[in-house]
Amino acid sequence: MRFWNNTKTALLLGAMMGLCMFVGHLIGGLQGMMMGLLFGGIGNIISFWFSDKIALSMMQGQEITRDDVPWLYDMIQDLSQRAGLPMPRVYVCPHEAPNAFATGRNPANSAVAITAGMLRGFSQPEIEGVLAHEIGHIKHRDVLISTIAAVMAGLISYAGYALMFFGGGSRDNQNPLGAIGAIVAMVLAPIGAAIIQMAISRQREYAADSFAGELVGDPRKLAYALQRLQRGNERTPTDVNPSMNSLFIIEPLSGQHSFTSIFATHPPTEKRIAALMEQARVMGLA
Repeated sequence: MRFWNNTKTALLLGAMMGLCMFVGHLIGGLQGMMMGLLFGGIGNIISFWFSDKIALSMMQGQEITRDDVPWLYDMIQDLSQRAGLPMPRVYVCPHEAPNAFATGRNPANSAVAITAGMLRGFSQPEIEGVLAHEIGHIKHRDVLISTIAAVMAGLISYAGYALMFFGGGSRDNQNPLGAIGAIVAMVLAPIGAAIIQMAISRQREYAADSFAGELVGDPRKLAYALQRLQRGNERTPTDVNPSMNSLFIIEPLSGQHSFTSIFATHPPTEKRIAALMEQARVMGLA
C-alpha cells in the first residue's frame, strides 16, 4: 500500500509538471514551456513539503490541545491508538458548514481538522464516525496525495496568468496561438487539474468509509453523519477554493449545482451510505 501510494504521488507530481509545461508551450512556445517547467518544479516542492500548512491556513485552522476540547482530543487519541498511529495534531476551522479533513506528509506529520459548525451541531457518535474516516485516510497514507492534488490544483489555476505574463506577453513572441492560446490554456489548466483530482479521490473514500466502520464498530455512525453532512453543505456551502474539495469528507460545494459538478472528487453520498449500511448488515447491526 505504501509503495503504491508513493508511486501515485510521483505520478501526480509528474502529471502536474507536464500540465504546467503544456500550458506554457501553448502560451509562449519554448520560452513558455521552460517557465512552465520552473513553475511546476517550484510548485512540486511547495506541495510536498508545505501542502499541509497551506491547506490548514486556507481553512483558517487553529490548533487545539486537550485543555481546549477534552472530549474531542481524547476521541482522536483513542481512534489513533486503535488504528496503530501516532496522535495527529488537532485543528478547528471557524466555518459554519459541517465538514472535516486530514492532511500531512505521513502519519508522523499528520493533522485532523474539523469545522466549528460540525463540532457544535453533530452528536459525538457521528463525529467519531467522521474522525475515524479521516484516521483511515492517514492509515492508508493517502492524505499526502489529496493534499498535494488540492494545492497543485490551486497553483495550476494561476499558471495561465503567470505564464502569460512571463512568457506570452512579449511583443516579440512568435507563438501563432497568441491570445487565443492563452485563453485556451487558462481554461484547460483548472479542468486538467480537476480531472487529476477526480482520478485519485473517489475509490479512496469508500476504503476510508469501510475502515471507519470497522474502527468504531458501527458503520451506521458514519452513515448517519454523511446524511447530515450532505444536507448541511447543501444549506451552507463552505466558501473555499474548489481545488480543496478532494480533502474533505464530503465536497463543501455539493449544494451548488454547476458545470464543475462533473468533476466531483467524491462518489455520490447515497452510494457511500448504502455501502456503510450493507457493512453494518454484514456485521449484524442493521
